[in-house]
Amino acid sequence: MTTKRFTLSRKHFLGCGLGGVALALWGCTAAESPPSPSDKPTPVVLNGAGATFPAPIYQRWFQEYNRIHPEVQISYQPVGSAAGVRQFVVETVDFGASDVAMTAAEAKDLTRPFLMLPMTAGTIVLAFNLPGIKELNLRRSVYVDIFLGAITRWNDPAIAQDNPDLSLPDQEILLVYRSDGSGTTALFTKHLSLVSETWRNGPGEGFSIQWPTGFGARGNEGVTAQIAQAPGTLGYVEYVYAKQNRLTIALLENKAGEFVAATPEQTSRTLASVVLPENLVGFDLDPKGKDVYPIVSYTWLLLYQKYANARQAEVLREVLNWILSEGQKLSTDLGFIPLPPETVAKIEPLIATISA
Repeated sequence: MTTKRFTLSRKHFLGCGLGGVALALWGCTAAESPPSPSDKPTPVVLNGAGATFPAPIYQRWFQEYNRIHPEVQISYQPVGSAAGVRQFVVETVDFGASDVAMTAAEAKDLTRPFLMLPMTAGTIVLAFNLPGIKELNLRRSVYVDIFLGAITRWNDPAIAQDNPDLSLPDQEILLVYRSDGSGTTALFTKHLSLVSETWRNGPGEGFSIQWPTGFGARGNEGVTAQIAQAPGTLGYVEYVYAKQNRLTIALLENKAGEFVAATPEQTSRTLASVVLPENLVGFDLDPKGKDVYPIVSYTWLLLYQKYANARQAEVLREVLNWILSEGQKLSTDLGFIPLPPETVAKIEPLIATISA
């Protein structure tokens, strides 16, 4: 806090000295007294853990909020959605994060009421490493067959058919998937199940599944690193990881039969088509309509509705409201999708219910 400087004129000085002694002394000393320690905001430390999908934007938000409010320190560990849900349920964190929110079965052991609030949204992309090839169309049936292990080489006729101008190499497709319990995996496999009955009745969907082919890497960052290092590799990652590491991203066929790039315009249009129910947990991982990218989803913060510490509850309300206003402005630069205004309007009243 900046200390104010005071310049006392001779008249002011005499006024202090000649007036009522007690009042004068108080008036002269009060202006120069240091601020009371009680004027400083109480420091607060909050710890969270969960999805790697939104980790870049969460960490940026918490760093920026700390810059503005240095008394508030928020730590976020990107350990994966499954681990984040577990830590939230056993109450070893102040908040959790998951790309698929939390099921009733997962929440049954919670001892206090909770909220699941969408804070941002992102896109899952298929990134690949083929030197010299900067654009690739992948039909729905084709990328399903790649992950089923039915298509194993880059120059397979099914891939070449939609990429007639490319010289595809006679090279094995090195498939990489998430080895940890992952919300990104849950969203991607949910999409594959909607697209393909074979997938739905076979590998299925979930945080972690038995993949028919490929090899695993931990976290979005691990899959991204494998794709960047190994020519011939293909894998699914959250868009921001592909963007930050300059990976090449395939155009995917949507339900309308169009090959669509994961641009901010396309993904925002997709998100706007998702109607959230009263509990704010909803998905549309194979949307209808033209010019929509097929794999876009919200991602959720898991919060207790009651905290033992009133200051914690107060700070959480302040942080969340800041995220909904100023924080959303940082989303696009990092590759995330700002929340639609109608979604923000549904979240704000719920934030107000967080208390001690």
